[in-house]
Amino acid sequence: MTDRSPAVEAAIENELRLLDPEVRSTPELFEKLLHPEFTEFGASGARWDRASILRVLAARPEPGGRPITTSGMRGVQLADDLVHLTFDTDSNGRLAHRSSLWRRTGDRWLLWFHQGTPFTPPEPEPEED
Repeated sequence: MTDRSPAVEAAIENELRLLDPEVRSTPELFEKLLHPEFTEFGASGARWDRASILRVLAARPEPGGRPITTSGMRGVQLADDLVHLTFDTDSNGRLAHRSSLWRRTGDRWLLWFHQGTPFTPPEPEPEED
């Protein structure tokens, strides 16, 4: 069940902005959406904090990169200042289940925690003759 509260809608909008190639290739734009205490366990297995993810983005910007596609985005407001999103992504055939926690800080929603877990789609059922 997806909550369609203004808080969830704001978190979804910001999550989609983070996945936009222009935002991903511009550390200044990306940084504005990260909480100062941001932590991520990436689909690669790496652990990231705010400074390390911004360093990587600044070192290898990808202007005009391919968009990351999303599916099944759902959200729930857990508290007045906390939203949990879950969704799947496809980045050039690399699939991952995603989970994000967004915290309201002042008047903005900022990404506080993110985790990506790679997955392989299930094999299709064989057709019966």
